[in-house]
Amino acid sequence: MSEPILKITGLNKSFGAIQVLHNVDFAVYPGEVTALVGDNGAGKSTLVKCIAGINSIDSGELLWEGRPVRIQSPNAASALGIQFVYQDLALSDNLDITANMFLGRELTWGPFTLEGRMERMAREKLTELSVRTVSSVRQVVNSLSGGQRQTVAIAKAVLFDTSKVVFLDEPTAALGVAQTRQVLDLVRRLADNGLGVVLISHNMNDVMEVADRIDALYLGRLAAEVRKTDTTHAQVVELITSGRSGDIGLSAATAAQSA
Repeated sequence: MSEPILKITGLNKSFGAIQVLHNVDFAVYPGEVTALVGDNGAGKSTLVKCIAGINSIDSGELLWEGRPVRIQSPNAASALGIQFVYQDLALSDNLDITANMFLGRELTWGPFTLEGRMERMAREKLTELSVRTVSSVRQVVNSLSGGQRQTVAIAKAVLFDTSKVVFLDEPTAALGVAQTRQVLDLVRRLADNGLGVVLISHNMNDVMEVADRIDALYLGRLAAEVRKTDTTHAQVVELITSGRSGDIGLSAATAAQSA
């Protein structure tokens, strides 16, 4: 097993008197899909915001490629190579695919925008990711299906080769069967291309299909990190809902204290 590219140990986060995360450990490995699962209020969003530099960390250590780092803003996370695709996708409906993929980071030469080069790079990235559902990178985003939009948002996140880890927040939410299939195939290809992928999802069927490992949060604590091949759908659901499943997960006392 390779070393994690991103590793968090003993992360604590409180908002006033309310402690939201308790000594959470979390790791992302290159070439793997790590599913981050948990019920509403389990702490998934807070954990991701701490990694993104949106929330400060009260205590704990964050290692990037084995070195301690402090991430104090989303731009700092992006500079390291950590990208985030949130549910709202942050796409501009009135712009085409190329313009969206380069929005805010357009390629220029003096006063000129390098439209041809950006179009070529956008097309090459979609080809590299084996995206075949988009006919032209000059399509306006408003004309795309939900699955195509998700694909564009993911391609935008990994457009540059400096990207090493990508967080995907509920990427198949509200998608049909065929579009879900396309997005899950893309998630798997990202990992196969060497990226560390974090899939945040409530859909256990998606998780069990594409994840290599699963991290289950229960009321702000890491209940367990398990290999997908060593667990079952039912066990993951038990970890999410009660913090333990048989001899896996939190101790009975800790689970009861958390509840």
